[in-house]
Amino acid sequence: MKALIAKFGLGRLAGLAVLGMMLAMRVWDPTPLQSFRNQAFDLYQRLQPREYQRQPVAIIDIDEASIRQHGQWPWPRTKLAELVNKVGAMGVAAIGFDIVFAEPDRLSPQLFADDNPTVSPKVRDALKSLPSNDAIFAAAISKAAVVVGQTSVRSGADVTLERPQMKDVPHAFLGPDPTKFMKKYPSIVQNLPELEAAAKGYGVFTIEPDSDGVFRRFPLVMMVQDKVRLFLSAEVLRVATGGDAFAVRSNAAGIDGIVVARQLIETNPYGAVWPHFSESRQERFVSAGDILDGKVPPERLRGHLTLVGTSAIGLEDYRATPMAQIMAGVEIHAQIIENILSKSMLVRPNYAIGAELATIALVGLLAIVLIPYLGAFWSFVLGGFLVGGYFAGSFLAFSQFRMLIDPTFPFLSTTAVFIVLSGANYFQEERRRRQIKQAFGQYVSPDLVNKLADKPGGLALGGETRELTVLFSDVRGFTAISEGFKHNPQGLTLLMNRFLNVLSQPILQHDGTIDKFMGDAVMAFWNAPLDHTQHAYSASLAAIEMREEVAALNAKEEESHRIRKRDDPDYAGQFFRINVGIGINTGDCVVGNMGSDNRFDYTALGDTVNLASRLEGQSKPYGIGIVIGSNTADLVADRLALLEIDLIRVKGKEDAERIYGLFGRDNLLASDGFQEMQRLNKSMLGSYRKQDWETAFAALELMRELDDDLGLGLDDYLLIYETRIAEYEANPPGRSWDGVFDALTK
Repeated sequence: MKALIAKFGLGRLAGLAVLGMMLAMRVWDPTPLQSFRNQAFDLYQRLQPREYQRQPVAIIDIDEASIRQHGQWPWPRTKLAELVNKVGAMGVAAIGFDIVFAEPDRLSPQLFADDNPTVSPKVRDALKSLPSNDAIFAAAISKAAVVVGQTSVRSGADVTLERPQMKDVPHAFLGPDPTKFMKKYPSIVQNLPELEAAAKGYGVFTIEPDSDGVFRRFPLVMMVQDKVRLFLSAEVLRVATGGDAFAVRSNAAGIDGIVVARQLIETNPYGAVWPHFSESRQERFVSAGDILDGKVPPERLRGHLTLVGTSAIGLEDYRATPMAQIMAGVEIHAQIIENILSKSMLVRPNYAIGAELATIALVGLLAIVLIPYLGAFWSFVLGGFLVGGYFAGSFLAFSQFRMLIDPTFPFLSTTAVFIVLSGANYFQEERRRRQIKQAFGQYVSPDLVNKLADKPGGLALGGETRELTVLFSDVRGFTAISEGFKHNPQGLTLLMNRFLNVLSQPILQHDGTIDKFMGDAVMAFWNAPLDHTQHAYSASLAAIEMREEVAALNAKEEESHRIRKRDDPDYAGQFFRINVGIGINTGDCVVGNMGSDNRFDYTALGDTVNLASRLEGQSKPYGIGIVIGSNTADLVADRLALLEIDLIRVKGKEDAERIYGLFGRDNLLASDGFQEMQRLNKSMLGSYRKQDWETAFAALELMRELDDDLGLGLDDYLLIYETRIAEYEANPPGRSWDGVFDALTK
């Protein structure tokens, strides 16, 4: 497992695991996922509903106005017979009833006579001699192309009404037996036998919603009492076109279409269709009351496939639809016929699940591969592009080809993978930040550590070449100090800890990196691991403050020593004044993590580092606290108080280096006294290198007098040149002398 994590990364492995779980969940397809997917398809329909175009489909509506005009429902079957006769006379292609007439009409003359025993025998006999309302209705049905409706009993309970065995509807199977894929209803509520016998067709109008109560899919073919039946809409179309046999086409995956009226209607594997709804339109409806009253011209219904149903609120035949509006059940049947006639049915292809699984896998793998290489912004852009592109493609498939391609689960799975990968990146980044803080917290300032943690790319592990300013500091006379504490090593440790802490603070405050502590010495550098455009200036300021802090520490220790000696006559401790020398140099170095696999340090190497160390060594003979190289001097000369010291060749180098003493900040540089000192020093060095010993010596005398006022501490420096001049006067160096002094000590 560790090998896999090392090879692929924990984030990628977690992403693969989540992707696998999401693919398995899609295959399982629990109800919440189905509901989420269906709601997305509903949104598509609301965004782009089917454009309503008048077709030869009409609803004969038993509406509120009809009930007001012709009495409460149920109407006598004689009135329905009148309605069928009038509609048939208008030349309709078929009439389908979205109503089942399972019981005799209680208003038939015979039943009326039986229910009213007070009626005289003569009247009773007369009533019983009349034809029943159901017979009159059946006679009207027999004269027209009528499809009676049937509804299922989904519970499987026995139907109390005794009915003859259901009639077969002529059909054929194209392909393997499709009945195992059909929706099955063990029982059915049929119409009265005489009505069934008079009808030209039998259509089931049972409608079942999805789990969220919305009606979206409708089975065009089903099994009822072991008989193959068509949905009411399809049966009306079959009867209207001559009542030919229908066919069910199937393959190994299930049903893929129903052939009705010599056209193939594609279905899902279970024989259901997904109609593309339009908004509810009043143009579909014709009031049954207006037909009975003769207010509807024949041409309004001529050649139409008509459906008799109700939109009356009290009859409660309303269904929730994808259009976010309830719709009369009979209008849903009408919309299905319109979809069939206009070939606008929505299609959920059998290969859709496979295509969606492939898309989920592809998008997930793409994210797993790319996200670890991208930052948060580009990961967000990639995620938006992938998800947005898939949503756009899914909606394009719907709007252009009526195809239903799930936009939701690829979004959910991609989001889950993105969250896992982003979380892994976050934790990995946090771990990297902690490692960086742990690695550098002892060497650089907290602000610099935070910057480095925010930008880990600023650290090139393994080494890189860049310009650094390197600082070395060392304690003068540390051997003598150690000797003074030979009987009190704890005291020496405390003193050095305070001293090194004093030296460290200015380095860190000026964004330096402490490379190492070497006993009483400190090495630091600037411009790594992060860029620092003013690295030479910051290093120089840090050096100035280091000497100021050491002076303050000396004063504090001396005062403490004086007080203890005053208060304790037996106190035998000694006070040791600490003097620190500093060397600074700027140039190219190799900087990075260096060492073995098990032990390494972040350090800098190169000639620049070596020269900085040598310059620190030169601070002692010249008696100047801070000695800097020419590269550093070039970068800070206009901002800090510098004096050129010498042109020397340090031990281990062939080329000469011009070195400078650093004495203070810009306020000292701007003073008249220091400006005069720079002028005299330049004159002295110029005369010295021209071997004009007299002029050089005169300049030295003036510099000594001026130093008494400025307090720069140039005694050792001036003494060096006085000694050299005296020696050269006695032993001239000759014409070939280049003014370079060879420093024989480090």
